[in-house]
Amino acid sequence: MTVKLAVTGAAGRMGKMLIEAIAAAEGVTLTAAVVRPGSSLVGADAGELAGIGKNGVRLVGDLHEVVEDFDVLIDFTTPKATLENVTICADAHKKIVVGTTGFDEAQKSTLLAAQDATALCFSANYATGVNLVFKLLAEAAKTLGDDYDVEVYEAHHRHKVDAPSGTALRMGEVLAGALERDLNQVAVYGREGQTGARARDTIGFATVRGGDVVGDHTVMFMAEGERVEITHKASSRMAFARGAVRAAQWLQAKKTGMFDMQDVLGLR
Repeated sequence: MTVKLAVTGAAGRMGKMLIEAIAAAEGVTLTAAVVRPGSSLVGADAGELAGIGKNGVRLVGDLHEVVEDFDVLIDFTTPKATLENVTICADAHKKIVVGTTGFDEAQKSTLLAAQDATALCFSANYATGVNLVFKLLAEAAKTLGDDYDVEVYEAHHRHKVDAPSGTALRMGEVLAGALERDLNQVAVYGREGQTGARARDTIGFATVRGGDVVGDHTVMFMAEGERVEITHKASSRMAFARGAVRAAQWLQAKKTGMFDMQDVLGLR
């Protein structure tokens, strides 16, 4: 059965990449594409906008207009817009893949509440390689333990609005869980001035923004005499888009509940 997909933020960098990824994938088809209300692009052909040629899907400015036209929505927009779209999907019992980052705790709670009405996949990163790295980080942390200092470095393009990245924060959560630490208590986000000696249980984060970096993440485990580094570098957003499409196909078989890319890939 072909899974019918919709994309919000269709005029953005990630939206266009998702449209391209859907066109290249088997077993799925794009049936709806949404842009901001009032956009001058409303009515344009989604495939033509994405640079893959006309596909007959016209851009709309309101998800309500097309809510009956798809099985699963893929949303990489903003926290506010995503929560509005999740509400619409939950009311219509439509599934949704959420790739948006930067949610605060209250927004995450709202997101979680929707799982009683529909199925959601919410992941900090949809690249297959990154999700493998999450698994490796947990194993490395358990093996190396408290004898190693742990630091997380991430770099992204100049347009990214949240920091640290959702992927870096997820890495911190994985590390803290494996080391039996409370991330809220041990996280250090940047350093400046006379900070004193490093506390043993610290999990540090360093953030870089500039240029067109798609996404670099490195976790360093450092001890006297040696250093272990686990790195993932994304050179194209297509890695995220392909993963999101894969997640949408997998999610179609679920009725309700909250899942992530670890579930999709069977890495639990």
